[in-house]
Amino acid sequence: MFVLLSAFMTLPVFLLAGTPSGAPNAMAFAESAAIVCVLGILGILFTRNNNRELKPRYMFVLTVSSWFIIALLSSLPFYLSDNGISAADAVFEGTSGITTTGATVFSGLDNFDRDLLLWRSILQWLGGIGIIGMFVAVLPFLRVGGMRLFATESSEWTDKALPRMKTLSRGLLFVYLVFTVIAVTTYWLSGMGLFDAFNHGLTSIATGGFSTSDMSMGKFNDLILMEATFFMMLGSLPFFLFVREMHGQHFVLFKDQQVRLFLAILLVVPLLLTLHRWWVSPVAFDPFHNYVSTLFNVTSVVSTSGYASEDYSAWGPLAFVAFFFLMFVGGCSGSTAGGMKIFRFQLSLIILREQLMRLLHPRAVFTRNYNGRAVSDEIISSMIAYTFIFLLCLLIITVLLASLQLDFVTSLSGALTSLTNVGPGLGDIIGPAGNFGPLPDAAKWILSVGMLMGRLEILSVVIVLSPGFWRG
Repeated sequence: MFVLLSAFMTLPVFLLAGTPSGAPNAMAFAESAAIVCVLGILGILFTRNNNRELKPRYMFVLTVSSWFIIALLSSLPFYLSDNGISAADAVFEGTSGITTTGATVFSGLDNFDRDLLLWRSILQWLGGIGIIGMFVAVLPFLRVGGMRLFATESSEWTDKALPRMKTLSRGLLFVYLVFTVIAVTTYWLSGMGLFDAFNHGLTSIATGGFSTSDMSMGKFNDLILMEATFFMMLGSLPFFLFVREMHGQHFVLFKDQQVRLFLAILLVVPLLLTLHRWWVSPVAFDPFHNYVSTLFNVTSVVSTSGYASEDYSAWGPLAFVAFFFLMFVGGCSGSTAGGMKIFRFQLSLIILREQLMRLLHPRAVFTRNYNGRAVSDEIISSMIAYTFIFLLCLLIITVLLASLQLDFVTSLSGALTSLTNVGPGLGDIIGPAGNFGPLPDAAKWILSVGMLMGRLEILSVVIVLSPGFWRG
């Protein structure tokens, strides 16, 4: 992974070679790539004769440590550049990129060094495909995450399943690449410059949200906003279902319960918020533009992309509250999106219905089914544990941020947006019209850890940090 990361670090320099702006931080990228490549080669040399069986304990350590270390290494080009970026800012930006969160500490992006802008987008694209692979192959093996509900033989690390896993991995990478090329091409043909199209194409499919302008997507017209909405939706859907569609299992995408609820939310909520905006300000209301803008921003938050076309926190108290709760939702399991994921809310409703029916029929026997499969007590217990630890982490991070003299809205929304990997928070400082730059360094370190915990489904990190894990 380190060697691969070092190869990608050279891309901004090569892609911008010969352009008018060039790559002003070429030396920083060269130094960063050399450091990471050497670390990778040393790792290969020292472990080439290690034939240990890949047990869950090792996989937990590998998964958690690799994401934390890669987040640190990804920050090297920012830190070694000539822009005087502090370690806290560099790590925050690198972590936000690789976890596809989209929160940023940088301002003046319209005149920012293009090689660093490109590196941010490449980081999010790499994080996107890494997240898909982790959710489809690694977390089900570790008995963590929502993909256990949708797991097939390809999620089992056995000799029999390895060929299927390789086929699935190739299919996922192919779909991801095709969607990225389509996004870049579509943006370019719709009037974006090639540089902007390339960056936004990478970050749309990755549901990352890094932009090349302080105005984010507000810089572009309604047509591009509609296209970006579509690509964010694509990135939020289960990629393994696209692979199954490729292999002849037609319409499996729309038969999936989490996909149907996800699309229903994006159909109903923007419409209601648009009607609310019309009710509050009928004079300045443009039906088409306002609906497109509302749909775009709702999709951006639900998909945890983090783009913004305008400051939706200024749409009134109802919109403010709606966007706060939408930050919890997230996309589908097996996608690049973060959040608590659609399926957990659906399972909660199944449990609620079961408990209500038990009150009416105490002796009845009930079966839990989701997507045509029985839901075991183990999966329900895992979901309850995740929800509890998520809320506990939300509380702890909020308290830590408040102890740094940050206001309640900034503390709570900052903690939430880091754990759900949404990107912008709410309020005047870290809202869609601001950024995380003004926060103290301690807050940036805390939020960086929060972003990584959220990306790793929290439980993975908690297990590795527990004393019992190391004693066993």
